[in-house]
Amino acid sequence: MKLNELKDNKGATKARIRVGRGIGSGKGKTCGRGQKGQKSRSGVAVHGFEGGQMPIYRRLPKRGFKNPFAKEYAVVNLDTLQKAVDAGKLSANAIDLLALMNAGIVSQAKDGLRLLARGAITSSINVTVNSASKAAVAAVEKAGGKVSILEVAKTESSEAKK
Repeated sequence: MKLNELKDNKGATKARIRVGRGIGSGKGKTCGRGQKGQKSRSGVAVHGFEGGQMPIYRRLPKRGFKNPFAKEYAVVNLDTLQKAVDAGKLSANAIDLLALMNAGIVSQAKDGLRLLARGAITSSINVTVNSASKAAVAAVEKAGGKVSILEVAKTESSEAKK
């Protein structure tokens, strides 16, 4: 089989309907849109409109709160770090966000790096992160390593509130 011999199965594709090509075509004049009104015009899409019935986005209750100032961290687990150190992708004595991005373990910096405790760590590593779980810190220190947590620079407004 060659690329120029490929074709769809019979009935897999349908010819598009050519509208506005005379009354004999069955889709002439108004092109199947009916007469007049907003929806017969071009460039109109009435999203969420349910014919005068209260739309679903107004019928359903709104719940919860979305914090606009919430931090979203790039997450890395202990087992991921252990595999990378064993494979030689990371130096065990200097692991930080930049090193993880260069090694291809973390793809986006987001608001910083958070260390979580999934898996086990056997090598002694020094990690610099923005945030870490207590279990992750305990596991790294048990293996003889150290977790450094970066301090967030405080703004003038947050200091003035105190």
